[in-house]
Amino acid sequence: MGKQMTEMLKGTLEGIVLALLAEQPAYGYEITTRVRDHGFTDIAEGTIYALLVRVEQKKLVDVEKVPSEKGPPRKVYSLNPAGTQELEEFWKTWSFLTQRIDSLRTEDANTEDTHTDTNNKEN
Repeated sequence: MGKQMTEMLKGTLEGIVLALLAEQPAYGYEITTRVRDHGFTDIAEGTIYALLVRVEQKKLVDVEKVPSEKGPPRKVYSLNPAGTQELEEFWKTWSFLTQRIDSLRTEDANTEDTHTDTNNKEN
């Protein structure tokens, strides 16, 4: 994954994880697997665990310790009302940003078309 992609993901990964938890509660490794199943294959497991600590500290999730067949109990994360509100804000912000960025791309494409048309007329 390129540096630009990594930097962009830093700002959106929390929203991605909250969106996955909105679908269903999950434990850390399961969340990592689901993130990767959505195409984010280069996300390190440690990145997800660090993020889960942050969202727990921010009180965006509820945590339940569930017995595991192998080893210590697992922490199962579920979205709580504060997390749901944060996710709604994330989607609003995401929509705002994507609309603005897409308009820049459209303007840029139109500018290129104008330059191409001008160059073709000159020839």
